[in-house]
Amino acid sequence: MTEWDIKKLRILRTLAERGTVTATAEALHMTPSAVSQQLTNLARQLGVVLLEAHGRRVRLTDAAHLVLRHADAVFAQLERADAELAGYLAGDAGEVRIGAFSTAVPVLVVPAALALRRTHPQVEVRVRETEAAESYELLSAGMVDLALSLAAHAPTARDARFSRMVLLEDPLDVALPPDHPLAGEPELRLADLSGDPWIYGGSGPWQEIARSACEAAGFVPEQAHAAAGWTAILAMVEAGMGVALVPRMVSSRASGVAVRVLAHDRPTRHVIAATRRGAESAPAVAHVLAALRRVAADRVGP
Repeated sequence: MTEWDIKKLRILRTLAERGTVTATAEALHMTPSAVSQQLTNLARQLGVVLLEAHGRRVRLTDAAHLVLRHADAVFAQLERADAELAGYLAGDAGEVRIGAFSTAVPVLVVPAALALRRTHPQVEVRVRETEAAESYELLSAGMVDLALSLAAHAPTARDARFSRMVLLEDPLDVALPPDHPLAGEPELRLADLSGDPWIYGGSGPWQEIARSACEAAGFVPEQAHAAAGWTAILAMVEAGMGVALVPRMVSSRASGVAVRVLAHDRPTRHVIAATRRGAESAPAVAHVLAALRRVAADRVGP
């Protein structure tokens, strides 16, 4: 029977994720020579060629991709085994490390953590505010147990490393300066603002979300200002410098601007929770997921 070495398979999977031996070594706190040696040994054990030269870099062979497909299933099963063992040894007790984007922390994570203090005080939640791309790197590396992100930021559902679940659909409202001519318009449409200056991110998924929503309404928004933080965006809207699409998770807490629901256009973004595949069955993680679902359902209900 072929000998499968879990440690070496993890190195191979990290190389597939990071792209270079150097980046793999940094992620795993190893030296590049140690990474290369471990992968050479794995290739010898499996009896196949795993890497081939590609300029100054290396590229995974078809055999390596085949090995990784099976490795993902192995890692998922090990996560489930760890979860069952943790449940056996500690009952419902445990620590759950959450990586979440900024607006999800006060709206979803904090209420869930407060609820867990009452229902499952033996579950300890540790929160780390992260950028979306970083949260999946941390999740894959085992540095967080649960990642909250937007669907636009998340790996595809076909990524075998993760289990994903939609927590909620977060509608997008439009924020207007308080003295805007349409600030009191009850049936506002995005197309009504096609001639206004717009404020949204300079790059990345949020720019795509804002532009796509406007394009679906029949126009390309004129970007007057670029900002990534909601405090900055809302401050510019309040000052009359433009209008902006704002997720309900933010607009429900906004002040100093006129917020209008776009009932006809109904643009939304989806908030995703993800774990390493198999880890969602760990008792402590399952309790945190259930708490997050209840908080999300309470937000959707009204």
